[in-house]
Amino acid sequence: MPDPKPVVAPTQPQPAPVRRRILDAAFAAFVEQGYAQTSTLDIATRAHVSKRELYSVVGNKQEMLVACITERARRMRLPIDLAVPDDRAALADLLTNFGAQLLREVGDPAVIAVFRLAIAEADRTPEIAQALDSIGREASRAALREMLESARSSGLLHGDIAEMSQKFLALLWGDLLVNLLLRISKPPTRKEIQRRARNAATAFLKLFTSPEA
Repeated sequence: MPDPKPVVAPTQPQPAPVRRRILDAAFAAFVEQGYAQTSTLDIATRAHVSKRELYSVVGNKQEMLVACITERARRMRLPIDLAVPDDRAALADLLTNFGAQLLREVGDPAVIAVFRLAIAEADRTPEIAQALDSIGREASRAALREMLESARSSGLLHGDIAEMSQKFLALLWGDLLVNLLLRISKPPTRKEIQRRARNAATAFLKLFTSPEA
């Protein structure tokens, strides 16, 4: 008879690393209770660590907040191919891809939760909004401005970079971000995202494309 197969014990789920556990607990507490009302003891209890471990691994409450925002705001830092497009069709595709990625990442529930936290704490803890703006939003705006500058330098666009950037984002978002923050709209599907981004790119190019492009 063949030897019986050894019995393999089921794999036990591994506990999350301590830092990940702390930051997840901190973010959940901040969203549920507000930053000012959340204590380090509450975070430590949720994360199943001591307060000493909490401070040694992440830091104080302010540092935990910045770490939580930084991690989620990175989703708004969009890596894009900044190769200069050589015609209007290529520029339309580049704008569409950028817009679609921005809609997907900023519309993610975790990122929307950070926006809600920043709004809720705007008076008591303005550093939340400041961190969100500098870590996430400004990085995306800078990437868009760089892309538009490249297109303008190649003669495909004409106009002020700041104005063009603001107009494209307005065309892209409309009321969607406000509706997501108010929970009166669901996150758009991939098909809806692509359609919205393409429509924004088309409308934008009608406004700012050089006549000879």
